[in-house]
Amino acid sequence: MNEYLKVLIADDHTIVRSGIKLLLEAEADIDVVGEALDGNQALAMAEALHPDVVLMDIAMPGMDGLEATRQIKSNWPDIKVLVLTMHRSDEYFFEMLKAGASGYILKGAETSDLINAVRVVGKGEVFLYPTMAQKLVSDYLRHLENESGAGDSLSQRERQVLKLLAEGFSNKEIAEKLVISPSTVYTHYSNLLNKLGFTSRHELIQYARKRGLIRGY
Repeated sequence: MNEYLKVLIADDHTIVRSGIKLLLEAEADIDVVGEALDGNQALAMAEALHPDVVLMDIAMPGMDGLEATRQIKSNWPDIKVLVLTMHRSDEYFFEMLKAGASGYILKGAETSDLINAVRVVGKGEVFLYPTMAQKLVSDYLRHLENESGAGDSLSQRERQVLKLLAEGFSNKEIAEKLVISPSTVYTHYSNLLNKLGFTSRHELIQYARKRGLIRGY
């Protein structure tokens, strides 16, 4: 890494860009190497300037920050993206992380938080604004709870059907083995999809194998 961090600011508001630039360039170890008005400019400037960190807004005209982040991370994986936005919604938060962003901070954050976030992301680490980090933890715990609770809520018969599905038997074959009608098998199959939140047989099979629900039946 260079002795100073090269930062590209991507935001469609001139006042915001100017304020952030003044703030960051007051730090001895940070150099703002460019300002982009939208995602297209951010992409072009990332190629030309190869900054260490792109400070990326989400809502911009033309190519938005989400798509710009995807393309930057695809073309130059070593460039880090720090999201600076007013959006608190879960949708934007998780989509930006999936696109490859290394950090997420709100525009209402303290000055010291923004400077620290740039440095943290520039070092290759992850920075999440506290309220956004809580979203990530809550989402993870909710998924664990859903998986565990869904598995525990399966009836004995549903587990039997799931086991046979995982072993590759058709609905007709399952009906014959369990001495029930094919329509009853389909009902259990539908209930399994609903309880576990899946949409296909393949997902059920993967779930059964991953969770070990087929053991002992």
